[in-house]
Amino acid sequence: MIGGGLWRRARALSATGRVGLAVVLFWIVIALVGPWIAPYPKGAFVAREVFAGARRDFWLGTDYLGRDVLSRLLDGARFTVLLAAAAAAIACTIGTGLALTAAVAPRWADELLARTMDTLISIPSKILALVLVAVFGSSLVLLTLIVAFTYIPGNFRIARALAVNLARLDYVEVARARGEGRLHLALAEIFPNMVRPLLADIGLRFVFIVLLLSGLSFLGLGLQPPDADLGSLVRENVTGLGEGALAIVVPSVAIASLTVSVNLLIDAATRGRGK
Repeated sequence: MIGGGLWRRARALSATGRVGLAVVLFWIVIALVGPWIAPYPKGAFVAREVFAGARRDFWLGTDYLGRDVLSRLLDGARFTVLLAAAAAAIACTIGTGLALTAAVAPRWADELLARTMDTLISIPSKILALVLVAVFGSSLVLLTLIVAFTYIPGNFRIARALAVNLARLDYVEVARARGEGRLHLALAEIFPNMVRPLLADIGLRFVFIVLLLSGLSFLGLGLQPPDADLGSLVRENVTGLGEGALAIVVPSVAIASLTVSVNLLIDAATRGRGK
């Protein structure tokens, strides 16, 4: 029945929403199985010719060192998709948790949390991430936590606006009057009515994080060799830009297709709920 419900929701999407869903599912599958279906090891030098075009042995050509672009792409997509998904989940979990706390806590606690998040959100996300990476480093775990921390304030503002408005409604006041605790009010009365808007926000955070991670990697501050995400693939093959090498075009298109498809899916899903 759950599968049937998901299928009905997918069919209810607009044409652009279905395209977005298909592309998102494609990248999720690639992230999960990509390294196991890659034709060559990700770091293997398989050709003498660099920036070669597509051919039978190398479907997407070779990169600046003669490595197979398809194999590098399948491995890099895993880091981009899974790292961004983990960071978005951490950011939204912490941000929403703090927002629920602010909605049911005393006024002074709400003000303290709100002013702290306003201070953090006033710092551009890329600047904040660059400073944190310079201080703490860019290992896989640290990079995930740093990027997640960068987007907690944005999620907090949206979740707090939803939670505070819901906390003033009659059904929450009734629950408060019958003696329910703050934890019950937050998790049982307020949070269930925030889920749908927050799902859209998680999708947007995911897009922002993919772009931030790609930007950091392009600057050389993201994942470090031998690991590489899609942004790293663009940076390391930038010398092939003048000749339009597939090694730089393919990861750029991959980043664009991932972010645009998520936006299309979110837009279609939110419009569908509004009808």
